Amino acid sequence: MAPTPIPRRRRTARRLQAAPAAVATGILFTGLLATPAGAEHGTGPGTGAAAIGTVARAMGHARYEPGPCPRTAEPIAELAKARCGTLTVPENRARPHGRRITLGVAVVPAVAAAPKPDPIVWLAGGPGDDAVGEAKMAVGGGLNRDRDVILMSQRGTYSADPALLCPGIDRFNGRAVGLVYDAPSTERLHVAATRACRDRLAGLGADLSAYNDIESAADYADLRIALGVKRWNLFGISYGTHLALVSMRLHPEGLRSVGIDGILPPSRAGSALAWSSAREGFDGLFKACARQPACNKRYPNLPATFERLVRALEAKPVTTTVRLSGDDKPVKVVLDGGALVNWMTTATHVAEGVPRSLDELAHGKPQRIARQWAGWKLNPQGIGVASHGLTYGIFCSEWVPYESRAEALRGGRDAFPSFPRSVLAQAPQLTFLRPDCAVWNVPAAPRSIRNVTRSDIPTLALSGGFDSQTGAANGPYVARTLSRATVVKVPYEPHVVFATSPCAQKITVSFFDSPTAPDTGCLTGLRPPRFEIGP
Repeated sequence: MAPTPIPRRRRTARRLQAAPAAVATGILFTGLLATPAGAEHGTGPGTGAAAIGTVARAMGHARYEPGPCPRTAEPIAELAKARCGTLTVPENRARPHGRRITLGVAVVPAVAAAPKPDPIVWLAGGPGDDAVGEAKMAVGGGLNRDRDVILMSQRGTYSADPALLCPGIDRFNGRAVGLVYDAPSTERLHVAATRACRDRLAGLGADLSAYNDIESAADYADLRIALGVKRWNLFGISYGTHLALVSMRLHPEGLRSVGIDGILPPSRAGSALAWSSAREGFDGLFKACARQPACNKRYPNLPATFERLVRALEAKPVTTTVRLSGDDKPVKVVLDGGALVNWMTTATHVAEGVPRSLDELAHGKPQRIARQWAGWKLNPQGIGVASHGLTYGIFCSEWVPYESRAEALRGGRDAFPSFPRSVLAQAPQLTFLRPDCAVWNVPAAPRSIRNVTRSDIPTLALSGGFDSQTGAANGPYVARTLSRATVVKVPYEPHVVFATSPCAQKITVSFFDSPTAPDTGCLTGLRPPRFEIGP
């Protein structure tokens, strides 16, 4: 089940708090895909852009054809000059003559008159976000300054065919704000929504076992050959880092360098990692408040306040009603311990207001948190844009089979020993994952999918100090077996620093220019956010 949408920019905290329904959407370990509903089918600004080549290229069982730009959920001006087409590949390479699927491709040209020959390939997060829809983020960060940027929809995502979307799950996630987060009755409804999604996608003929990292990595390897690119660079955000690390192991040929931001190591992915990441991100924010005299004086000992609130709300949930911006209809919101943990995991993107929000809740005023929580989950931009087929394909074949229930629970207890067992049973943003995967019913991936990536490909490992979804400790972890890795922690930033930090953008662009010596000088001038001080 796709969890809470994530606000796009932490620096817009005040606007987001005032109008939470306007925040951007995402899935589990992504952050930042702004995708309103009301999809356009090939009618956006990129339609009809010049083709990548004048003839289709085929290799093995994959085929590239120039054509219109892929559909996007909203018009994207950055695709206006893109060269576009589709890559057709076997749905399941174990059956190369079976069903075939198509993946949308957009190549955003470099700004420079004489671009470098090695383009940058953008790997979206999720799992389940569509890379083509993130063109604005890639271009806004300057990636196409002197290199083309290639965006291809991962299999099953919005601009692919088939697109394995399940709006019913998205709608249930919105309704669930009025339910006790981790109650058995909520679990039954949650799993029923997942089962309905699976049954519908399987009824369309999709081989749900073929939506995974092994197939996706092969899709990108085929694309490189199809486009006639000798060498290229990968840049993955959030779950895209998971795919990048798998690609470095399975298809290292042609990889000049790899950037990963918001790092999710395949060897550790799962509930225990979600808990340790939450602890790391929360602590980063709490420590930043403690170092500011005004914040520390007004909100002393925030970690204890937060953990006390989790225990109290789990024992006795609070029910309130709120009104969201642009909608006069009151919304019922139930806050229990699990809901508060998941709100906090998202709220590190709007860090300035977190201490004040927790303080108001502690003094009997839940509306501020309830309004944010409901606004994020009821955001209409999050309906029907994420590929739950790819989400569960990854979770249920690559994560759950290789992490026991006891290991997941132990990971939660190690991170938050004071939390009740009912809270620890559901890792942040992975609620009811095991029963979901029981009904998704796909076979486990080969155990080698969990192997550590060992490589001498130059790698930039970026993390944010407030990242509560993929903790910054993952950077040094993956770098242990990447002999030419540069580890960078950008302080005071949430998940996916490229989306929020000009400094991270500068470091990333410099990395692709000099993969073994990126310019990190901007880190010395960074300052913590100024936390809100309430009355």
